Amino acid sequence: MRIEPNLTRLDRVFTRLDREPERPAHIDVPRMTRHRVVLFGSTLAFYAAIVWLVVTTSWLVRLDWQVMFFRPYQQWAQIHWFVDYYVVLGQRGPTAVMVAAWLGWRSWRQHTVRPLLTLGASLLLLNITVGAAKIGMGRLGPHYATVIGSNEMGLGGDIFPSGHTANAVVTWGILAYLASTPRARRWLSALSAMTALGVGLSTVYLGTHWLSDVLLGWAAGLLVLLALPWCEPLIARAETGIFDLRDRLRDRRTGTAPAPAAPVTAPVLVPSLPSTQDEAPAGRAAATTGRAPRAPAYLAPGPHTTRAERTPVTPAGSRRPPHPDRVARGTSPAARPAGS
Repeated sequence: MRIEPNLTRLDRVFTRLDREPERPAHIDVPRMTRHRVVLFGSTLAFYAAIVWLVVTTSWLVRLDWQVMFFRPYQQWAQIHWFVDYYVVLGQRGPTAVMVAAWLGWRSWRQHTVRPLLTLGASLLLLNITVGAAKIGMGRLGPHYATVIGSNEMGLGGDIFPSGHTANAVVTWGILAYLASTPRARRWLSALSAMTALGVGLSTVYLGTHWLSDVLLGWAAGLLVLLALPWCEPLIARAETGIFDLRDRLRDRRTGTAPAPAAPVTAPVLVPSLPSTQDEAPAGRAAATTGRAPRAPAYLAPGPHTTRAERTPVTPAGSRRPPHPDRVARGTSPAARPAGS
């Protein structure tokens, strides 16, 4: 009889992760190559140039005002309903849920938590960098502009860079970052780039962002994706720590849980019997000289064993009750006492 453990839902998830190595060989972990370092430096220079052009109220700020006065939402009013739905692809809440569901399924299939940890690391970097830039520069949006032609910086706003655009670049670009084949990475990169481009232009169409906000949002999201290989050692340590914590909790839970045992109501006492007739007097002599007799072996209740593995115990003497008329086996009926 085999007793199956009662597994919880979390135990089933970790059991699934234990079926194969936590990081299979076919999963390619991006590294910080020289090409990526050059691209990161170029994007950082572009980021700094956009900030400088806005701070100095250059031609880019004048272009922002011209686009705002053009009012695209009035020029192409027939697509307003579509843009209202499409811009949701840049909102952090819905996109994070959709991408996390997909990466959770991949973690289940690939027996690793790296995709979810990478998504968490990218969103954390996005919140820190873009949030700090928004609060630090404090630019107002087109709907709250005060002075025509000004850059609207330092007035307590939180519009620069565009959070919708940066979030679209990161959340959809993480799918290309985690692609397992070069072909899938190319297709997903093109798809995520088009999605992020459409989200940025949608915010300009609706008038919620300046054009320079969108340009800086594209650069901010791309910087987060390019910096992710530097976070890979930390992600690997976090994954190892999660599995180590899982193992410790499992060991603690199995150590305190009682072991299943067969329902044995009473212990079995097996007396120590001499093996030959010559050893019997020696044992009795040892008992008379003062040596303590050996205690009978105590068999505690243990796991279930088969009949072949059990120790046969033959009771001593007859199991039939005594009777004065019963004749012992091997005697003739003539030997019975008289009067019976």
